[in-house]
Formats: sequence, structure tokens, C-alpha cells
Amino acid sequence: MARRRAHGRDINGIVLLDKPLGITSNRALQKVKRLFNANKAGHTGSLDPLASGLLPICLGEATKISSYLLDADKAYTGTCKLGVHTTTADAEGEIIEQKPVGELTEKQVNTVLEKFTGILEQIPPMHSAIKQGGQPLYKLAHQGIVVERQPRIIHIYELSMTRLEGDELDIAMRCSKGTYVRTLAEDIGRELDCGAHLNALRRSKVGPFSLEKAVTMDILEALAEEGFEAMDQHILPIELALVDWPEISVTENSAFYLNRGQPIQVAKAPTSGLVRLSANQRFIGIGEILDDGRVAPRRLLKSG
Repeated sequence: MARRRAHGRDINGIVLLDKPLGITSNRALQKVKRLFNANKAGHTGSLDPLASGLLPICLGEATKISSYLLDADKAYTGTCKLGVHTTTADAEGEIIEQKPVGELTEKQVNTVLEKFTGILEQIPPMHSAIKQGGQPLYKLAHQGIVVERQPRIIHIYELSMTRLEGDELDIAMRCSKGTYVRTLAEDIGRELDCGAHLNALRRSKVGPFSLEKAVTMDILEALAEEGFEAMDQHILPIELALVDWPEISVTENSAFYLNRGQPIQVAKAPTSGLVRLSANQRFIGIGEILDDGRVAPRRLLKSG
């Protein structure tokens, strides 16, 4: 039986999308894939429909490094609605409790925010895609089922108040992967003794990428009218996702062996960890330092 030929363009790189409100990350991904007529595409960490902001879209061979962007640190700005506790910890849920906010001072709020800075344990919300017994938690939550969740270790590097006005608290934060900002908003409300939920969220950074460099869906749709040449100006090189990683430059001969799955010896290589590999100033993929000092291939791009 003949293999079915892939449809679309064989394009590789990363598009920094400013995801609009009201659509899922997967819908945004499919729309970008269609606009670029790309063979293959994947995103690097979901944003809820009620959240907007930076959503890196990996095209073609860039999907091989998408998991490393999933693991990258993130930055957000958000608004906590004080005095209102909801079933989902965000504005999508039903109100289950309301309490007076009172006269909060900036000092009180800052004292609470300090408690949530550093390495913490966070219990994932029921309304999440985490699976338990093969079933996503949100499906259980929709059935009214609440199960015990194991706390996860997260790291909130920075957390600050940018506005406190009436029953609204704006925050800015930088955190590790797996941090649920709506759970944080709920916990902040609990500490302030008035309850809270996340009313708005915008992602501003993913790894080395920032929102300032992102393109909106409206702009992409307008560029699509001009043709692929105009659109492709917004495709970034794959290696920019790993710009903070140590780089090892290898010979074409060494690259040949790496492409066949064989570790190689490289002088003055790092002693451990993952590295960015290049040959003849061309990014070829990701390697890992073995215990014996050799460099093993981990995720290599197709050559040619």
C-alpha cells in the first residue's frame, strides 16, 4: 500500500502568536497551521480560552523541540477578582461564595504575595487537563466528582502587585512550568480572608521569547492575503528557542555519526546536561552529555 503524501508546505521554524481571548490553544494552532499551509505544527503549552498572550507555534522540524519550550519558565500578568470564590478559580466558573473585601492596604497584599514567592507546593485544580486513572480531571469535575490530587513542586521566581483598586488586584509574575495561576489567585484570596478568582490572564514570556515580538491573528490573516512570502517573515529559526543553552559545534563527519545515533567525543564540551548542536554554523539538533563525556544525539533535525 502506497504511503499517503503529506499535504501542505514543508516549512520549519517558530511563530510567536499573540493568542486572542475566546479560543482554545488548539484552535489557534490549527488556524495558524492552515494560514501557513504547514505540513506539521504544534504549540508549546496551552492557554485557556479566557487567557491571551504568547503562544509559540512550532512548525515542521521545530515540533521536535516543543517539549523543551513546554518545560521553560513563563511570565504572566493577571487580575484577581477579590471577594468572589468560584468553582473553577476563574471567571468561567459558578460563584460559590462571596465575602466583603474590606479596606486592604498595599502592605497587607505585599505581605501575602511574599508568602507565595519561592519554591512551593501547589495542588492542581480539578478543572485541569491532568490525568488521573487515564481520565482528565476536568471531565471528572464536570461530573461533580472531586478526587484527591498530589501537590506539585513549583517555583515562583517573582510575584508583585501592579494595581490594587477596590476588589481588583493586578499581579505580575515569573514562574516555573506547571504553575496554575488561577490556583495562585484562589490561594491569595484565601490568605487575604476574602476569597478570589482569576478574572484575566495574559502570558508575556515563554523561555527566551517575549510578547513584544509576537504577531496577532488579525495580522497573520491580513498577511495571508499578500502571500506566503509576507507571512514567512514571522517564522523564527528553531535554534532561538535554545539560545540560552551551551552550544557545541561539530564537524560534518561527526554530524554524520550523530545522525546514525552514535555518541561522539568533543573536546572542551560541557560535563553534563543538554546542549545545542551545530555543524558548519547550521543548527542540527539537541545532544546530551553522557557520563563518560561523550555527546549523544537526543533530538536531531532532518538534514537537507
